[in-house]
Amino acid sequence: MRHEPRRENRGILDPGRLRQQVRFRRRMAAPALRRWVEHYWLIDWDLTEPFEQRVVPHPTVNVVFQAQEGAPEQGEIAGVDTGLFAVTLHGVGRVSGVQFRPGGFRPFWRRPVAELTGRRVPIPGGPICPGTDDERCARLDELLTSWPPVADPLAAEATALVEEIRADRTVLRVTDFARRRGVSVRRLQRLFLDHVGVGPKWVIRRYRLQEAIEQAAAGPLDWSRVAADLGYADQAHLVREFTAVAGVSPAAYARSLAALRP
Repeated sequence: MRHEPRRENRGILDPGRLRQQVRFRRRMAAPALRRWVEHYWLIDWDLTEPFEQRVVPHPTVNVVFQAQEGAPEQGEIAGVDTGLFAVTLHGVGRVSGVQFRPGGFRPFWRRPVAELTGRRVPIPGGPICPGTDDERCARLDELLTSWPPVADPLAAEATALVEEIRADRTVLRVTDFARRRGVSVRRLQRLFLDHVGVGPKWVIRRYRLQEAIEQAAAGPLDWSRVAADLGYADQAHLVREFTAVAGVSPAAYARSLAALRP
């Protein structure tokens, strides 16, 4: 079990610009919650002009509380977003979010997580996350502690399987992964839809695509080699999927970042 947040930028398009425009940080949940919660994420901004941030989402559920331009704080449960997530921030505001581990929200939700995929469900009630970082995290701890999860051994299994896919770039096909784990493809599909919200093929493709995005940020690449390494049929397949999700081609994304470097 980790004791500090990941420092990677996986999924964040142009993370350098994000950190120039807003204060972004991650904090760990209380130890008793870490089996389910990846981290808390806090953002504050004071902008003179609107700023759009785009993210290629992880296979995770988030609980988010946002206040912007003096409006009352609004809370929502955000299911797995299968496309590109884009948000425009303006004026003064803050966000306090909980990113659950894949499979980690199922014990709280107590129903198939696929019900939430592509959806945002409002959370009724007043503001819970004003104050300092410590106060905001303490309120999130209190919220989750008061929303006790039910025992679910399959949640831990789903979390472990997704973490293996995330960490092992040689995982490229569901059939091979199921054979390696000694389970049927059908059982993997049921487990993932119920506990993660999307199927195992989507999870594999999403993590390999996020790796392609990270590699694109590093500079000019041999995209045919990258496509082969990440399990795409060919370079054109990678370019189509990258463009469909990120909104630009890999080469165009790399050029846009290079243009911003000093």
